[in-house]
Amino acid sequence: MVAAASRKSVTKHHSGDDIRSTQSVRWDKKMSNNCATALLVYTMMQIFFVLSFIETKGMSIAPYFGLVLLVAIIIPFCRKYEKRWENMPSVGLSQQSMAARFRKDQVVLWALALGLPFVFVALIKGIGAVI
Repeated sequence: MVAAASRKSVTKHHSGDDIRSTQSVRWDKKMSNNCATALLVYTMMQIFFVLSFIETKGMSIAPYFGLVLLVAIIIPFCRKYEKRWENMPSVGLSQQSMAARFRKDQVVLWALALGLPFVFVALIKGIGAVI
């Protein structure tokens, strides 16, 4: 009796694995997670890296306003990527083509999230050197 019950549970378990392996990847969810994480990393870099370079003496609120502005600039960009991937499954591409597009968009997203703080600091340093 116990052996029969365990065989049934093994059969059910294996059939569940087969169903999961044939399901398609949720590219929209993966891109949404990447956008959220990239936005979080970008914001943390702005706070700890950029803010240390643009702080002014005294009680100026300008660096903090600049920080909010820089974060506000990237949010629509991340939202554009999320919207694009919400509509992507209706295009009818193969999973391999979707994976290649996803990787390309992921690389661009992370390059911007990690690179823009450094570009901003270089721009501020350059303007400071000229003035």
